[in-house]
Amino acid sequence: MALMKRVALAPRAVRQLRRIRSVYLAGTVLCLLGLVLQAERGAGGRQAVIVTVLLVAFSALFTLTIVQLWRHARTSHCSTAQKLTPSA
Repeated sequence: MALMKRVALAPRAVRQLRRIRSVYLAGTVLCLLGLVLQAERGAGGRQAVIVTVLLVAFSALFTLTIVQLWRHARTSHCSTAQKLTPSA
């Protein structure tokens, strides 16, 4: 496995990722709800495919956001993260 270079994110980027995380989660939940309602009505077809594609997209974006925030939390000990975070 190749070595991964850990780069700290700027504080603004971290704030944006934390804000957008809830949007991606809400999109995932709404798509899942839409898919369940489509299944209850028994109507399939194009709408179910579109909702499924949106569900996969929102889930992937949510997962990537979580991974980026997790990786940033692990780099908090490196010097770049210490330089980017304001001292209190």
